[in-house]
Amino acid sequence: MAESRHSLFRQFGRSDWHGFLKGIEKEGLRVDGNGFIAQTPHPEALGSTLTHPRITTDYSEALLELITPVCDSTEAVLAALSDIHRFVQRHLGDEVLWAASMPCELDGDPSIPIANYGRSNIGYLKHVYRQGLAVRYGRVMQSIAGVHYNLSLPDSFWRNWQALLGNDQPLKDFKSDQYFWLIRNFRRRSWLLMLLFGASPALDASFVAGVRHDLARFDDRTFYGAWATSLRMGDLGYHNNAQSSLNICFNELRTYTETLGRAIQTPWPPYEAIGTRRGDDFIQINTSVLQIENEYYSSIRPKRTTLRGEKPIQALDARGVEYIEVRCLDLDPFSPVGISRRQVDFLDLFLLDCLLSDSPRICDAECERLDDAYKDVVSRGRDETLTIHWQGRNQNVREAAGSLLEQLAPLADQLDSLSGGSAYRDALSAQRETLAEAVPSARVLEAMRGAGLGHRDWVLELSRQHQQTLRRDPLAPEVQQQFEQMARDSLAEQARLEAEDDTPFEQFLADYLRS
Repeated sequence: MAESRHSLFRQFGRSDWHGFLKGIEKEGLRVDGNGFIAQTPHPEALGSTLTHPRITTDYSEALLELITPVCDSTEAVLAALSDIHRFVQRHLGDEVLWAASMPCELDGDPSIPIANYGRSNIGYLKHVYRQGLAVRYGRVMQSIAGVHYNLSLPDSFWRNWQALLGNDQPLKDFKSDQYFWLIRNFRRRSWLLMLLFGASPALDASFVAGVRHDLARFDDRTFYGAWATSLRMGDLGYHNNAQSSLNICFNELRTYTETLGRAIQTPWPPYEAIGTRRGDDFIQINTSVLQIENEYYSSIRPKRTTLRGEKPIQALDARGVEYIEVRCLDLDPFSPVGISRRQVDFLDLFLLDCLLSDSPRICDAECERLDDAYKDVVSRGRDETLTIHWQGRNQNVREAAGSLLEQLAPLADQLDSLSGGSAYRDALSAQRETLAEAVPSARVLEAMRGAGLGHRDWVLELSRQHQQTLRRDPLAPEVQQQFEQMARDSLAEQARLEAEDDTPFEQFLADYLRS
């Protein structure tokens, strides 16, 4: 019998193991003092959303996205995220950064300003893409926020791992195959993350105004899912008929880029009926199932840093997978920065085990079963009678979760022995406690009931507390200066791009679509 991958990994010694590389992208709405989505433009003191490396916007002008650099430790990535938050919080005036994934009070699509990236062609392309999301899905859905966790392993690991496996592929191809190995197991197990980290069981009534739903009433302004862990990832979140028609293959890089590329080239009749322009204004990039790769929503993505003007598919095909992006994480409303150390360490443990465990190709029947398990935990994860299909049979979700956590224990021991300390055992212990006591979605509802507040007022109060915490802790003078310089440099870079642009946007878009 071939030696197991876990056994092979146990051959790593301290001198072979250099840890993980990680980064965080954290979204959050700017909200006014009454708990309503901010109508103000992006604060100029935060720099240009087009060119700033750390502070940008996602869909809406009010939806900030804070991006850490790539770090080699949990301490470093959380310190970087905290620094960005502290700088941002000092420039919000009377506004606050919303602490929850499900949004504040809204007043329909018109209340959600689409992000503005300036007058350059690349900036306008980003704006048109978001206009396309508006006509395809509506703006309300785009006000949801989350955390994206990016993870990779250094080349020193991959060279050692390749030697242990006796593999002779080019390194970029080997790494891509191994990242897809991880992704296949992630898709099998992602239901566990929704149980342990889903933290959006309730929402403001304005989010579902005029929408049919089966949520229960919490109070006159709040609805909630009786057993839901994450309304963000459920039927009220990112979905539509066109995307439900896709069959994106996550088994290997070639089929992934081929099926995703096909979706960008395949017309969708309802989008053709909308067209790409209203008068002189562009309202979507094209009329295909997807405008660009980023429109496809999945709980995990293979990623590669792109060069200027390069599309994500082109970068992946040319240079292979560089890192994976976990996209299914709700904001932790109890954390001032939306994510905790124990969560980051657990994600590292969980993702490495996805790489080290057996990972056969996913057939259509298994794909349907694992999608069902994921959806069931999103909508009913707190129902202790819920069963999911796991390891070849139907199991109670809590028992399946407990067995999967126990499966991670030997790897947690090994990682602690390689890196020193007890971070991974502590992270695993924290999730055992979460499972035994109260998952985050239950804690949210308990806190709301204890405070006697609905979703809007409870999250607004929590957001103010986080703001006070972050503002009390000043940035080091040199860090403050670095952020101020980044803001100035980004504004100058945007101005340079706008001054140099002399191609009409129509021609720029045609060239982009042909590339």
